[in-house]
Amino acid sequence: MRNILYIVLSVMLLSCMSLQAYSQESDKRDVRRGNRRFKDKEYKEAMVDYQKALLKDSTSFAASYNLANTLYRVEKFKEAKDVLDSLSDAALTSEYASDYYYNLGNMALARKDYQSAVDAYKQSLVRNPGDLEAKENYIYAKKKLEDQQKQQDNQNNQNNQDQNQDQNQDQNKDQNKDQDQNQNKDQNKDQNKDDKNNGDNNDNQGQNQPPKPEQSPQSQSEPKISKQAAQQ
Repeated sequence: MRNILYIVLSVMLLSCMSLQAYSQESDKRDVRRGNRRFKDKEYKEAMVDYQKALLKDSTSFAASYNLANTLYRVEKFKEAKDVLDSLSDAALTSEYASDYYYNLGNMALARKDYQSAVDAYKQSLVRNPGDLEAKENYIYAKKKLEDQQKQQDNQNNQNNQDQNQDQNQDQNKDQNKDQDQNQNKDQNKDQNKDDKNNGDNNDNQGQNQPPKPEQSPQSQSEPKISKQAAQQ
């Protein structure tokens, strides 16, 4: 049984039986030579052989399929997916449809496209329900997809909380600003009122005080003289 971590971090190595089956679809010498080099892990040389085979027969399912697996082996994931996508119609009617979707799921895992991986493994299991490796990878991809969705939900919730907090802070600032302005207005009104009252009190005090009586000529004290001066 293939190790799931090994599949995720690297690629699925085609079994000898699968390679022989695919090579039977084409009697091209380049495909057979590419298969031998693939088994010997001479991936660059194998790619050249498969490409040569496709130049001679562009409809060769074996050459395209094994080329995609070889590209995947050298971590050219996008190119590998493009080749597999070009085989989608042929794979539906092929006896190797289960393996096709299985490898498609592996490539999706390598790109961390967990939704596509789940869908691909599901298609593989529909065509071969007894594939234990496809079941394991399906469970793994589904778990990773759930974790990814939870992380996205948590991030969205955090963003919403931050946004609401910013809005509340802005509202509080506006409310505090309005309160300060209203307090300043009230203080100014009270100050003006006090100033006016003080002015009115001063005026009333001046009006309520009785005027000082003026001294009449008679009430003014006359100069005193001595008795001797009076007798004289």
